[in-house]
Amino acid sequence: MGKHIAALAPEKQQTLALQERDTPEPGPNEILVEVKALAFNPVDFYQRDFGFPPVPAYPAVFGSDVAGIVTKRGSNVNGGSPPPGSRVVAFASSFYQNGNPNYGAFQRYVLAQAEGVTALPENISFEQGASLPLAVLTALTAYTTVGIPLSTRHTPEDKQAIIIWGAASSVGTLAVQSAKSLGFTVYATASAKNHSYIKELGADHVFDYSDSNVAASMIEQIKKDGVKMQTAHVVCTGGLEPTLEILKATKDSSVPAKVSHSPLLPEDHPTLDNTEIKFNFPSMDKEVRDAHIADSFQGWLADGLKAGTVVPSPPVEVVGQGFESVNKALDAVKAGVSCKKIAISI
Repeated sequence: MGKHIAALAPEKQQTLALQERDTPEPGPNEILVEVKALAFNPVDFYQRDFGFPPVPAYPAVFGSDVAGIVTKRGSNVNGGSPPPGSRVVAFASSFYQNGNPNYGAFQRYVLAQAEGVTALPENISFEQGASLPLAVLTALTAYTTVGIPLSTRHTPEDKQAIIIWGAASSVGTLAVQSAKSLGFTVYATASAKNHSYIKELGADHVFDYSDSNVAASMIEQIKKDGVKMQTAHVVCTGGLEPTLEILKATKDSSVPAKVSHSPLLPEDHPTLDNTEIKFNFPSMDKEVRDAHIADSFQGWLADGLKAGTVVPSPPVEVVGQGFESVNKALDAVKAGVSCKKIAISI
């Protein structure tokens, strides 16, 4: 199919450089996407600057969050997937493909497994769409990691509640939206300046994580509401200890609690009786993982975007255009962002 431009890492811990790559043909269960926008996550600059998570071989193409146009579909991709010419969101990551650079997001044409490609409505920009993939997968994997199916639909009478610690990040905002769709009453933390936005996304109560009394305030509200608190998603570092403090004071001691932890869990992390604490990560069994990705993208996300019940979040900040802006975008993420997603247009 010819060649295309990619922003790739020639060697470990090197600035990304623009180079031409051969444009691949999609395999039987793959979709080739022409990239129109990219979004960026902390893991992307970690791979560029530190080679972590481990990169099997160089040159390497990083990234996972794209939106664009379907160019070609593999022979086994069924009619339910977006046809060529469709606007789509795609989870395009080389991480589960042994580092194969054909799957890294930071290039003009990228392969994605069909399960991770979702139609993008016309009223959502490519830049907004690109903000979704990894955040959606991480937010939804938090449930399945601790044995909560994505088909869960609690009713108000169930009074099931969840703590989302760190709700203003890209993962946190999708954690709030997904928690509401599963029927949880949501108790979230965020900076005070972001409280109204997090409530707009569906949180029932939002607390300032920098407040020295945040745990006591949340405990008081939970007890006042009379909900069943036995589920939590710790989205950011430093949230586990206060989350366990809240659970200890509010959960039914006879009922197991479940905590999904998105940052890496230190070996000496705090624990709580009758509480399962697990690192938030998809199954490494390919069949199980592919089914989960399909449930996430072709199920939850596709249905939500079509119905308008899922919105791209947090707000996107476009910092450049073209692949020459990739390093600039990664530097912006590295410098730290609050309640916004860094993206570039292609």
